[in-house]
Amino acid sequence: MTSTIHTGAEDAASVINDPRRRRAILWAICIALMAVVASVSGLNVAQPQLATTFDASQGQVLWIINTYTLTLAALLLPLGALGDRLGRKPVLIVGLAAFGIANIAAAVAPVMEVMIAARLLSGIGAAMIMPVTLSVITSSFPDKERSRAIGVWSAVAGGGGILGMYLSAVLVDIASWRWLFALPVVLTVAALLIGARAVPNARDKAPGRFDALGALTSIIAAVGFTFALHEAPSLGWADPIVLIPLIAAALAAAGFILWELHTPFPLLDVRTFRNRGLSSGTTLLLVWFGVLGGVSLVLYPFFQVVLGWSGLLSTLAMMPLALLMMLASGLAPRLAARIGARASMVIGLTIATAGLALMAGLVSADGGYISVLPGLIAMGLGAGLAMTPATEAITSSLAREQQGVASALNDLSRELGAALGIALLGGVLVAGYRSAIAGLLSGVPEEFAATAREGIANATAISQDAGAHAEQILAAANDAFIAGWQQAMWVGVAVMTVLTIFVLFRGPNSFTPTEPLNETDDEAPNRSDARSVHREG
Repeated sequence: MTSTIHTGAEDAASVINDPRRRRAILWAICIALMAVVASVSGLNVAQPQLATTFDASQGQVLWIINTYTLTLAALLLPLGALGDRLGRKPVLIVGLAAFGIANIAAAVAPVMEVMIAARLLSGIGAAMIMPVTLSVITSSFPDKERSRAIGVWSAVAGGGGILGMYLSAVLVDIASWRWLFALPVVLTVAALLIGARAVPNARDKAPGRFDALGALTSIIAAVGFTFALHEAPSLGWADPIVLIPLIAAALAAAGFILWELHTPFPLLDVRTFRNRGLSSGTTLLLVWFGVLGGVSLVLYPFFQVVLGWSGLLSTLAMMPLALLMMLASGLAPRLAARIGARASMVIGLTIATAGLALMAGLVSADGGYISVLPGLIAMGLGAGLAMTPATEAITSSLAREQQGVASALNDLSRELGAALGIALLGGVLVAGYRSAIAGLLSGVPEEFAATAREGIANATAISQDAGAHAEQILAAANDAFIAGWQQAMWVGVAVMTVLTIFVLFRGPNSFTPTEPLNETDDEAPNRSDARSVHREG
């Protein structure tokens, strides 16, 4: 299968042969990716301010935050496929424009409804940007440089969220929550200025019509699953608000699979999951970002409530994880080239799993930050070594004309994984906390004990009015939180162990220029680094 890349006024071969052009492309797409990833978690540090400004409940504040993630997850796959068909540069430019306008609207939003609408538009723009960033690398960089470029992309994707939270916390402390949106706007403008000149106007000739039914069922499945996972921890799995979307999502997912197996022009050929690279890469990213989301959910209450730190200091405490993840992502291609992709992925997962075990075994209120620092270091190092070969395994498993779909699948694994991890590890934390605190509140009046059982933040708040019982409530809440923390982390260790074994037996041995791209032996010699280029207009 020989892929044909169409360009406008540009020649794709000149891009591949121009190192300066490739560096500019990498700068543009990494800045755009940073804007998208930072916006996923940026508002987390401003939840109290949002509630006060809009007189919103905690549930409404969460929807302000989650509308963006929900829209992004739902549209990644279909908009990634459209980027392959319509052209990556125009889709990137339109996405950046929509994303920038949406963030400006959010910054000046007078009421909550306007804010939610702005976040919805941000999610649409982000879903246009994110798949294109990775597919531009796979279509513009020669094979010998692609691993290194994907390593840079993985570093930004992995560490950008935490760096975004840090910068957001700084802006909240020195100004107000509305200045949070200055960061994505500045990044968007920079990506537009660089990308308008550097990114090639390339698209791949896709056979047949666009798979509208596949796109619709994938959207329903993504929205249903994400909505259910967000609401289940507070409402319960049996609540109709959770159960109905969950059933609809399951039916849509089944319909998507059946349709993709029979339609001649599928949005995503599900048969490709027989490929070791695609199945192991998507599973690795799904599970790892699930664990990362759950760990972040646990760490912030530990820093802010147990240790009494500010949001800025709590975010700064996450920097070892983010920085080591970014550093190791850059080193991963060299390691994979020496020992093989599968070995690199297994080594990274083993180190990250050891980090989780350290966090479970060493954490304590008395030990403070030092008790979690070794775990953060190991997790960041291991994740960086595993993520880059996993991402390349996905992109190398689909044909050139499907790189937007491959990129969207990579991003979708991350977003859905985070939602799954927060639901699973968050639920284990809550259950462990409530179980542990039940026997630690003897003698505490029921009105105080009932509130303390709801969570550590509630216990800390009610202790201020508990008089002689304040110290007992605080001590019980801290001990119960640590117990819940340990249960959640050990569940994470078990899940990561199973993942490591799966990758050990199912992971790809290596990435080659021919085999992962579904080419036949006869077709492979026809593909050069420059590929076949046709001029339009």
